[in-house]
Amino acid sequence: RDHVQAMQERKALHTLLAKRQEDLPPRRMKDSYLEVILPLGSQPEIREKYLNVHNSVRFGRILEDLDSLGVLICYTHTKQERQPRSPLSIVTALVDKINLCQKVVYPDCDIKFTGNVSWVGKTSMEVKMHMLQLHGGDYSPVLDATFVMVARDPENKRPAFVNPLVPESPEEEEIFKQGELNKLRRIDFSTASLLKMAPTAEERNIVHDIFLNTLDTRQEREGTVSFRSRVLPPNSVWMEDAKLKGLQICHPQERNIFNRIFGGFLMRKAFELGWATACSCGGSRPFIVSVDDIMFQRPVEVGSLLLLSGQVCYTEKNYIQVRVHSEVYDADTREHHTTNIFHFTFISENEVPRVVPKTYG
Repeated sequence: RDHVQAMQERKALHTLLAKRQEDLPPRRMKDSYLEVILPLGSQPEIREKYLNVHNSVRFGRILEDLDSLGVLICYTHTKQERQPRSPLSIVTALVDKINLCQKVVYPDCDIKFTGNVSWVGKTSMEVKMHMLQLHGGDYSPVLDATFVMVARDPENKRPAFVNPLVPESPEEEEIFKQGELNKLRRIDFSTASLLKMAPTAEERNIVHDIFLNTLDTRQEREGTVSFRSRVLPPNSVWMEDAKLKGLQICHPQERNIFNRIFGGFLMRKAFELGWATACSCGGSRPFIVSVDDIMFQRPVEVGSLLLLSGQVCYTEKNYIQVRVHSEVYDADTREHHTTNIFHFTFISENEVPRVVPKTYG
């Protein structure tokens, strides 16, 4: 439907918002539990959308599906019996962690997603999701994911209260407690940014060792060592040479119901650039192992230019750590704003060169 008209209609839902969290009925974990089947095996016509060139499933598509499912689970948790439409705007705040226990996802076997709300704050919800794939009549685990969603008012302008969560068993108490610890860890992590805190003594020593390894030893013998004269150690690449850039024009096709760009689409695009960066650095096919700490710092408007920068920031044996920085460029104001930072861990088929930084930054 027309998005402008839809947003106008949403304004009227303000009256349905709770003034306090205590006014909302508590929910149990099983109240938000959902199972969804992706019928890749039984409906071949949807397979094309999920297929990559290596004849396995595109992980970027899985990220999109997890994002949609996470939002749906939160709407299920907050659903009020008498209200046909939810006054809440539920958006993805961050992807805490996605761990994969299977390298290849098959394109011709059914996939099952399950998930539920695992922790609730005042206006935020942690969602745990699992993905399984059908093999020989049984579903075997493929990945576990933890997302954090936030509830906002109908116009997506202010935080809104969500139903409290009541654990029912010792096991659920444990899951809830872990959600609380995850929240505290994220707060600690955000205050430990290098822009606010100096590196620790251990970190300083690591940086110094890397630096010493790249000094030109010939000059040392001649007694003319210069900080600027650096040489690349064997089987290594300079960090600045292990990057790729991408550009996306944000068309209306990719928008969500709030007329912003769908978070899952941003994740898919960032993952694909991250994969390509790992591929070009490692020289062989990389497989995703883990996704970490995707922060959604600001929404992306339809019509924006989305600039993506992929950087290999660390390698060890067959492992490649890639950071993708995403920013929007506003052509009218000529300003750049960071929207997301993504962290992907890949494992490559062959051992990869070491990545060596050249500058202190």
